[in-house]
Amino acid sequence: MSKTIRLTMAQALTRFLARQMTEIDGKTLPLFGGVWAIFGHGNVAGIGEALYQVRDDLPTFRAHNEQGMAHAAIAYAKANFRRRMMAVTTSIGPGATNLVTAAALAHVNRLPLLLLPGDVFANRIPDPVLQQVEDFGDGTVSANDCLRPVSRYFDRITRPEQIIPALNRAMQVLTDPAECGPVTLALCQDVQAEAYDYPESFFDERVWRPRRPQPDASELDAAVAALKGSRKPVIIAGGGVLYSEATATLKAFAEKHGIPVMETNAGKSSLPHDHPLNMGSVGVTGSSASNLLAEQADVVLAVGSRLQDFTTGSWALFKADDVKIVGLNAQAFDAGKHRALPLVADAKAGLEALEARLDDWKSPDAWVATAKAAKTDWLTAAKAVTDPTNALPSDAQVIGAVHRARGSKATLVCASGGLPGELHKLWPAGAPGSYHMEYGYSTMGYEIAGGLGVKLAKPNDDVIVMLGDGSYMMMNSEIATSVMLGKKLTIVVLDNRGFGCINRLQMATGGANFNNLLKDAKHEVLPEIDFAAHAASMGAVARKVASIAELERALKEAEADTKTSVIVIDTDPLISTDAGGHWWDVAVPEVSSRKEVNAARKDYEQKRKMQHLVN
Repeated sequence: MSKTIRLTMAQALTRFLARQMTEIDGKTLPLFGGVWAIFGHGNVAGIGEALYQVRDDLPTFRAHNEQGMAHAAIAYAKANFRRRMMAVTTSIGPGATNLVTAAALAHVNRLPLLLLPGDVFANRIPDPVLQQVEDFGDGTVSANDCLRPVSRYFDRITRPEQIIPALNRAMQVLTDPAECGPVTLALCQDVQAEAYDYPESFFDERVWRPRRPQPDASELDAAVAALKGSRKPVIIAGGGVLYSEATATLKAFAEKHGIPVMETNAGKSSLPHDHPLNMGSVGVTGSSASNLLAEQADVVLAVGSRLQDFTTGSWALFKADDVKIVGLNAQAFDAGKHRALPLVADAKAGLEALEARLDDWKSPDAWVATAKAAKTDWLTAAKAVTDPTNALPSDAQVIGAVHRARGSKATLVCASGGLPGELHKLWPAGAPGSYHMEYGYSTMGYEIAGGLGVKLAKPNDDVIVMLGDGSYMMMNSEIATSVMLGKKLTIVVLDNRGFGCINRLQMATGGANFNNLLKDAKHEVLPEIDFAAHAASMGAVARKVASIAELERALKEAEADTKTSVIVIDTDPLISTDAGGHWWDVAVPEVSSRKEVNAARKDYEQKRKMQHLVN
């Protein structure tokens, strides 16, 4: 008979997590880098006590906002290319529902996140407990049910032994290259404290290594035939290239076969920015080089990409009548989008399988020459918009200053507003993973918490967070957490006094300036927000600068700071980079009393004619 050990369910859970390992560069490391926790009555007595017991093997971190904790955990996993991850525990009630936005973010971006919210009493004797959501017609409903649609796997633990199959299933999802995403184990608060005789073998150390699915033979045949028949092939590098650690494989593949590479926001840094075949960003926020080639391409090899609308220009970017898409992706759902030729496989394994079959085939020299000339033109245009001027600076000019001061060795973190588009076009990324953009869910408020997660994952890196005043106002409390943990960030706040990005979109679709910039919102008095003073109140080193030159000096000075630095600069809300880019489908009203909207609708109807499904 197997040996058992009597533990509470929460103690079993934390002991199990502490015994899950991963292997990176030949070293065995804990799979879970720690647990973020804000305690309340729904988890402090159960999982809180259990975390205390394993604090030396599974560290617990305290933050100031549950959503921020989950953002940090997601960023940690992304920075580790999904090879390591973190868990988050909250109490029942608002602590749990604060996780929903972050869970959606992880779901969309295919990133591992283990959520452990407290839940109602399984025995229902004290119902309704504090913060319990009651459904008049369904006694099984809990507020945590709102996490179901944004979880890859959801379970509610109503008996202590249920944690055994639940954790085994959770680990399969968290480490699977195709199913990877958030897992929610809702922990009934009475069950957290209930004991059970668990098999000792349940706590055996286990090393999780990435699975590398190989391509199907017939799918590989079709992909090879498409490439060999191509005269104008391109590669779209998505986040799957980075998660598969396929950057060196991609580089060698592109070089041997003369295929230009363009990068999504998730895939940027798959190749160094200065590689001659790296055409830069693609799609709505794409470089002129990438989009020129994408419009002419007869075969698009999409590696590890979801092919979302920003990548495909709302499916109007690929203009060749006979264009074929080869979808190399570990997830069949993504591989077959828009009638693509699916090649369901790990990115690295798939590229290697293609390489073994393509022999000495390469694209025509004229196609490579076209690509290199287009890149030269793009770099000239990019330099023009990032060089400093004496006017109120644009986002692009701030990006240029940050790069000149800190260079491509820095890890850049951003998520929402106008900056992602500008950074996608203009930031010269260096090493793989040095460009950390959350643009799958484009979550305002991710940036600072995300930067903290990156710093935990890469403690020796120079981590720079760029965000607008809108995102700063949504979530800034983890500045204090970064100071408390001694994890230094450099945070650059671009203050354009409102939601400048959406104001520009509003104007572009014929709308009046309304409710985006602070001056256009209903107000009695315009707020004068002192972001530097606010950041200083949380313990950061804070600076307000008045020009691009001052910004560059401040960024140099901040390198010597021993704790998180926040640098604030006023920017122009109306300027964006016109160079590059592509149309994006944003529906314009069919009828309006405004002539500007009617004109925008007419233009919109013409642009929609560019959209087509790939044949």
